[in-house]
Amino acid sequence: MNITKEQIDDLNAVVKVAITKEDYQDKVDTILKDYKKQANIPGFRKGQVPMGLIKKQYGKAVLVDEVNKLLQDNLNKYLTEEKLDVLGNPLPKQQDNFDWDQEELSFEFELGLAPDFEVPLKTKKAITQYKIVADEKMVDEQIERIQKQYGKLISKDSVGVNDEVTGTFVNESEEIDNKGTLEMDTLKNKKAIEALTGKKVGDVITLKTKDLFKEDYLLSSLLGIDKKKAETLDTEITFTINEINEREAAELNQELFDKLFGPDKIKSEEELKERIKEDSEKQFEQQSDQKLLNDVTEYFIENTKFELPASFLTKWIQMTGEEPLSEEQASEEYEKSEKGLRYQLIEGKIIRDNELQVQFEELKEFAKGFIRSQMAQFGQMDPKEEELDNIAARVLGNQEEVKRLSEQLMSQKLLNLYKEKANLKAKEVTYENFVKEVYG
Repeated sequence: MNITKEQIDDLNAVVKVAITKEDYQDKVDTILKDYKKQANIPGFRKGQVPMGLIKKQYGKAVLVDEVNKLLQDNLNKYLTEEKLDVLGNPLPKQQDNFDWDQEELSFEFELGLAPDFEVPLKTKKAITQYKIVADEKMVDEQIERIQKQYGKLISKDSVGVNDEVTGTFVNESEEIDNKGTLEMDTLKNKKAIEALTGKKVGDVITLKTKDLFKEDYLLSSLLGIDKKKAETLDTEITFTINEINEREAAELNQELFDKLFGPDKIKSEEELKERIKEDSEKQFEQQSDQKLLNDVTEYFIENTKFELPASFLTKWIQMTGEEPLSEEQASEEYEKSEKGLRYQLIEGKIIRDNELQVQFEELKEFAKGFIRSQMAQFGQMDPKEEELDNIAARVLGNQEEVKRLSEQLMSQKLLNLYKEKANLKAKEVTYENFVKEVYG
C-alpha cells in the first residue's frame, strides 16, 4: 500500500491511496474459505460448495468490504502520523465505472485543512469586566422581603393597601378559574388598587388584566395560564375575596438570624446586611463572568482573521448529512455553522497554546463543588466529604455528565486565562444598571 499527499493550497489537499492484491488477498481468501465451510446452497452438501461458485457469489462483496476497511484504517493512521489537522472527514473522489478487478486499486480523498493563525490574548480593544455590587437599596429591599417572608399573618376585615388578599379569579370564556393570593403592593393598575381597597370577604371585584401587575409573570401565575397567553391577554376577570391578611414583618433579632444562617452565625443587623451583600455579589459574579466570557469570545471571532476551506466544507455538509442536500442548501447550512466552527478552531488553538487540560482529580473536585451547591439549596449546608465522594463517583460514571462537566470546567479555565491575560477594563455597576447596559 502506498499513500501520498498532493497539496493543492494552504487549505486543501488530496491524498492518494494505492492498494495492491498483496494488501488484501490473504484476508479475502480466509473469509471466503469460512463462507465455503458454512454455505448452504441447494444441490451441494454443507462445506462442499465449489470455491469458484463461492467467489462468484460473494467474492466482490468481500473484496469491497475488506478494501474499505483497509482504506479507513490506513488513512486514519496516515493523518495521525503526518499530524494533519483536518476539518470534517476526508471525502472520497467519485470514480465512475470503477474496475474492482484491476491489479492495483487507486483511490483519492479530498482533505480540508485547518488554517494556521495566531490568537493574541492581549486584546487591542479593552473589554469591559463588570463587577456587580449590591447597593444599599438592594440590601434593604432584600431585608424587607425576608422580614415579610418570616413575618406572621394577621386576619383583617377589609382590604388595605399593603395587605395580602386570597381569592378566586374567574373568566369563563377564557377558561380561567384559579385560586391565588395577590399582594396589594404588586398591583400596577391604580383603578384595581382603588377597586380592592376597603373590600371585605365575599365581595366580588371586576379587574382588567392589561397592566394589572408591576411584574408580568404574576398574571400567568395567579390566573393559572401559560406565559404566552398572559402576554397578550386583555380582558376582564372577576375576583371573589376569600381571605384578607396583613403580614406583620418579622423582627430583626437573633431568632430570625439563626433561622436564616444557623446558630450564632449572624449576631447583628449590620452583620446581616454584610452577609446579604456578600451573598448577592457572589451570585452576581456568575452573571458578570458569563458576560465577560461571551464578550471575549465575540471579540476573538470578530478579530481573528483566517480563511476556511469553504468549498470543501460545503461539499462535506452536502454529502455527509442525514438527508441529501442540494448545493444551495449545503451553502446555507455552512453559513449558519461558520461562526461556530471559527470559534471551535480559535478555542482549540487557545487551549493548545496555553496547555489547558482537565485532569480527573480536578473534574472530581469540580463535580463535588457543583453537588455541594445543589445540596445547599435544599438546606444541607455541611455535607460529609464521604457523601460528596460517593455522589461524585456516581455522577462521573455517566459519560454524558463527564462531558458536560468537563466543558464547564474548561470554560472556567478559559475565563481565568482571559482574566489574567486579556486587556480588561473594570467597571463597577449596580445590578439594575448592569441589566440596563447588557439587556437594554
